[in-house]
Amino acid sequence: MEYHASDNCTAGSKDLYKFYFSVMIIEFILALPLNLTVIYLFIFKLQFWKSKSNNIFLFNLVLADILLLICLPVRAYYFQRGERRSNNNTVCKSVLFMLFLNRGASIAFLTIISINRYLSVVHPGIKNPLKIRKRSVLISVLVWVLLMPLTIPSLLTTFECCNNNETGEETSSVFADNATAETFRELVFFTPVLISSIVLVYCTIRITKRLQEKTVGDRTKLRRAVFLVTLVVSVFAFCFWPSAISRLVLLIVRKENQPSAEEIAVQVYDGLMCLSYLDCLLDPIVYCLSSTKFKRVYISTYLPFLMRGHHAEHH
Repeated sequence: MEYHASDNCTAGSKDLYKFYFSVMIIEFILALPLNLTVIYLFIFKLQFWKSKSNNIFLFNLVLADILLLICLPVRAYYFQRGERRSNNNTVCKSVLFMLFLNRGASIAFLTIISINRYLSVVHPGIKNPLKIRKRSVLISVLVWVLLMPLTIPSLLTTFECCNNNETGEETSSVFADNATAETFRELVFFTPVLISSIVLVYCTIRITKRLQEKTVGDRTKLRRAVFLVTLVVSVFAFCFWPSAISRLVLLIVRKENQPSAEEIAVQVYDGLMCLSYLDCLLDPIVYCLSSTKFKRVYISTYLPFLMRGHHAEHH
């Protein structure tokens, strides 16, 4: 069986992975209270299930971030030990499953939020509030249901050094039997990023064009929509494109069978995956700009002094 550096669970540079550990711990410390305050508001203050469709999609985005936060301490623990993943096969694959699920859900709901805003400002005539509200629940359920089978390949195949403690004969068999599943998994990794990027850019261009064409009437809603979709594209590009590009480079280097280059590519990929976890810190900005009501309730609940200052300016 051909050996690759990316099959090895031991970190190439222990100091570098300790730095990654520090980054993930900071992300966790900042993101956990932030997301807990957000989910509290959605459930107890906004009662998202009674609200407009966008709040339902935003709540699902919070759930995706919670999945990520469950995994971060586990990943950070092994990075601190100088290991890329747990040597325990069950822990290793469970964490990968949760990370893939979070990534897929974050991409899906960020895209849906942008499409929803695009439809409301560019094609307002087709919007029926009652139907959209019913569909938003159905769409959210479908996203999670579809993500489950798409994420399962991360559990079935030798991947990211999981299964590295199996015997050679067993591992060879796994590689041989799961070549198709590995190809499918890579398609699942790259396709959502590519398709969502195209959709987001399209929505941004169309909303911007609509703003430029509108010479009379309320342009504030359009400006807010342009800013929101541009922000989503920025968060998307910052969090997901670097890791996708680095994974593509890793696969190319692996194909060329260059062990020393592959070891560097693995470390860069792991680092940029740590960068992608920042989405759980950036998503709340999307919540505030997607819903003025959410922004108002969040500030009045947790930062009331800002509301007092705002009222004082108007009196």
